[in-house]
Amino acid sequence: MSSRAEFPEVVRRDATMSNQGRLSSHRVVFNIVLVPDVTLFQYPKPHCDPIIGRSNDNHDRQHAPSIATLAGDLSRLSVERCIAELRAARPVLMHDAGDIWLLASAENADAQLISYFRHLSGAALVLSAPRLRHLGLKTDQPQGFDLTGMDDRRIQAYCQSVTTDLPTNHVDTQSAAGPAIDLMKRAQLMPAALLARIDKTSGLAGLMSVDVRDISGYHDRIVQTLAIASRARVPLIDSTVTDFVVFHGGDGLNDQVAIVIGDPDPSRPTPVRLHSACLTGDLFGSLKCDCGEQLRLAIQRIAELGGGVLLYLDQEGRGIGLRSKIRTYRLQEDDHDTVDSDAILGYGPDERKYGIAGRMLELLGFSQIVMLTNNPDKIGAMQSAGLQIVGTECLLGTVNRHNRKYLATKAARAGHRLDKLRLTGSD
Repeated sequence: MSSRAEFPEVVRRDATMSNQGRLSSHRVVFNIVLVPDVTLFQYPKPHCDPIIGRSNDNHDRQHAPSIATLAGDLSRLSVERCIAELRAARPVLMHDAGDIWLLASAENADAQLISYFRHLSGAALVLSAPRLRHLGLKTDQPQGFDLTGMDDRRIQAYCQSVTTDLPTNHVDTQSAAGPAIDLMKRAQLMPAALLARIDKTSGLAGLMSVDVRDISGYHDRIVQTLAIASRARVPLIDSTVTDFVVFHGGDGLNDQVAIVIGDPDPSRPTPVRLHSACLTGDLFGSLKCDCGEQLRLAIQRIAELGGGVLLYLDQEGRGIGLRSKIRTYRLQEDDHDTVDSDAILGYGPDERKYGIAGRMLELLGFSQIVMLTNNPDKIGAMQSAGLQIVGTECLLGTVNRHNRKYLATKAARAGHRLDKLRLTGSD
């Protein structure tokens, strides 16, 4: 089916919803769109603003806030709704300078969805630049390849197999490929997408949509709207005077946590640790990394220094998410290092952003900090966020046979300051 072909007719069903026994009612139209191989169920469309419990009085109608007002920042809302849809394996629409693209996660694509995309002219599998470089193509940009002849197994091989042939028949996805990959990363999905330009949205009106400009500006936008949601005293083994501060509105709909240890003085340089969450290391004591040990060392050291802040950031696997992190662990079992494992799946060496961390410290009132870190990128990120770095201090964990290669890779390929550790030889 050409992308210019008429979409199948929409089957309309009307329903009346009573309003908790009130005389007024809302008439809601449900659209069910029938398309080849796939049935997409459209969201209900109220004929009026669904303000819960409002009366039918004309005066109330004139002064009731609009749904747009209640929704807040619509640019941010569109990104977050599309994140939720993609994680639920549903396609979304993406608008780019007058063009409209149908977008879906390659990771979640099943046979029906792939078949539907293949009926659209110019449909492409988009792969990230790191993935393409791993497959032997020298490029700094994501690229699209013709979906013709690809089934779900072939697509998964192109997305994550260690060795596979490079896709052929390049498809021009113009400027849409980059935002498509960015949105997949925001949704903590593998950076690979199904993408097709469409000429008409008839029958697809219920799909969530987003503008590419809102995707690129999403992180900066949420940094400005971050807010403290709750705070409470939580005594810890290494510091009984400790407050947990939870921030609402973080990246990808995730809350973030600051642990204020002791009673630090905001007018003086404050010890600060930026710690990315690591389920396997922090909670279960994994020997594959030094994360759990660094977490406990940081709390102890901050307490020894008289108090400070540990930011516990939801950035599992250096920002790739838990499911992809476990995939990289499987690759490391086959002797790929941590950087190469990320590249095989299409990720860069470090996908984290630290604008939120800077804003968290700003909201807590800290501007002069002593950073407890081995990672020079974190130091540069906090300087870029406007914080004054008064000093730095390394946190060195224990080397064992399980984490030796991981730590050596971080030192050699990511510049981590681990020169005092014995990273060669045997235990």
